[in-house]
Amino acid sequence: MHTVVMTKGVPDFREGQVSFDEDGHLERGKTPTVMNPNDKHALRAAFQTKVRNGGHVSLMSMGPPGYKEVLQEGMRDVYADDLYLLSDREMGAADTWATAMTVATGLQKLAEQPDLVFAGFKTADGETGHTGPQTCWCLDWPMITHVVSLDIDEDAGTVRAKRLVDGDISEIETVEAPMPCFIVADPEFEPTYRKASHRLNHKDLREETQKRAEEYEDYLTVWDHEDLNLDPDYIGLDGSPTIVSGVDPIPKAPSEREATIIEADDSEALEPILDELTPYAVGD
Repeated sequence: MHTVVMTKGVPDFREGQVSFDEDGHLERGKTPTVMNPNDKHALRAAFQTKVRNGGHVSLMSMGPPGYKEVLQEGMRDVYADDLYLLSDREMGAADTWATAMTVATGLQKLAEQPDLVFAGFKTADGETGHTGPQTCWCLDWPMITHVVSLDIDEDAGTVRAKRLVDGDISEIETVEAPMPCFIVADPEFEPTYRKASHRLNHKDLREETQKRAEEYEDYLTVWDHEDLNLDPDYIGLDGSPTIVSGVDPIPKAPSEREATIIEADDSEALEPILDELTPYAVGD
């Protein structure tokens, strides 16, 4: 089994991490970049496949050289056997379509064709959810979206998955598709390890990859547009048909907040706070 996970670096939108200029535009150079949170669900799904079925997990991204650290984060925090970064200036400022064409070419260049490619639900910055499905379209593979659990039948060459219908958690259907196949993991995806052998394997692999992540560049391959034999006219900004008419900035969090400090042993002061919060704790 060879599985590949697509990922992207996004601004760290946690409070206090995001920097805006005076016009409300995001200053990416002053805002830390992290692995897109939804991609970690996809990586966990790929890791489940590794634990249960063996094989090899690759993590792939397209972006600037700084995305090397994003790939390292994915390797360290979840799991990856090796890393691929598609990067050069010609790929810059790409929309989802130009990105999909570039990533699809990267997938085709791999020495071993993937059996499964996993993508996250959407990114925390663009939130289009386009890149995974568009990459799949370029490869002309079957795709299963909103996946919350999956099982692999290697002998039959199929993947069987449970997915949310129209993204609705109250309705789930089971579908089956031949491999190679694209899987879009839903944020509701939960890995399951039913056997003791799976749980032991999970522990061993986690320890192994965390050591590997310390020297991640030994497992990193970087390809530019020439390595991928891509025409600059069809990638990056030049190959992007999308025109952005405007961007709504994320409001800044208040720089100061009112806070009441209560000592843990001050039961009299704690009582009204507990009375106020208890209804929320029980779901009222």
